[in-house]
Amino acid sequence: MPSFDRTRLKILPLDERRHDLDITSVKELEPKVVSSDDTLLNVAGNMLSARENGASIILFTGGHVIRAGVQRYLIDLMERGLINCLSMNGACVIHDYELALIGATTESVARYISEGQFGLWQETGRINDIINSAYTTNPQIGMGTAVGEYILNSNMPHKNISLLAAAYRLGIPATVHVGIGYDIIHEHPNFDGAATGALSYNDFLILASMISNLEGGVVMNFGSAVMAPEVYLKALSMARNVAFQECRQICHFTNLVCDLAHLPEDIAVEPNKEDHSYYFRPFKTMLVRTVADGGKSYYVRGRHAETIPSLWSHLNMLESKNA
Repeated sequence: MPSFDRTRLKILPLDERRHDLDITSVKELEPKVVSSDDTLLNVAGNMLSARENGASIILFTGGHVIRAGVQRYLIDLMERGLINCLSMNGACVIHDYELALIGATTESVARYISEGQFGLWQETGRINDIINSAYTTNPQIGMGTAVGEYILNSNMPHKNISLLAAAYRLGIPATVHVGIGYDIIHEHPNFDGAATGALSYNDFLILASMISNLEGGVVMNFGSAVMAPEVYLKALSMARNVAFQECRQICHFTNLVCDLAHLPEDIAVEPNKEDHSYYFRPFKTMLVRTVADGGKSYYVRGRHAETIPSLWSHLNMLESKNA
């Protein structure tokens, strides 16, 4: 069977696309506490302890976090050492890049899929050129580092709100975990699966190294139902394998999941296979299985536009109290 000929694709400039979000969606830093219980307060306390002890504080994020406009909150936490590893899927890279470049992002799938134009935009496809060039010049580099360095050193008008640029500026690992065919830039003629796979795998190994320092640390997952729990599970197994040989433990840490799924009140018990929540991987993988040997798990149901500012506000309150 012959493969699809990508040279036949019609790729249009971004100024012909109707964007669903623009720069006005990015929020200013303002205190906001939306949870009446102590869940986020407890997590905030554990994050401060992890920073003091030099342990890893890892944030997994899905694309909707970028679209929630909470970039300034996350950049502030990175600058204060309260996030020292940022892990994301390929959609995050695209939204982050487009916002930095044109101050807008997100297209209507329903609108553009009918005419076969979904994802086929010239400027967005240049992310492939960044990845391909980085693979050629430095095949050991991670995808997050390559794109973050490019954005930071560019003249993009909105690079100050780029998570990838901020991570590169601060020397914080920004790891990108892609699945081939998941992202719109994989449609483009300049997409190189070998380059993308190599750089994303480099990021996976960087993440595993960060998880090796997770004892006493914190892992947070905002809105990644598949990538985060699956990548985390494998990287944790690798880290524990080596730690076990060295007579070390990686079991006393905090897991936080923030999402919109309705979960049972008792998140310490794995649901049975007849329960739909069994198939929500952040539940059984992150909240139950990976902390069974001594960790703590927390779940907050809420929108990212509220939970991330709320966590930030709790951290500010605790730091002020301890000052």
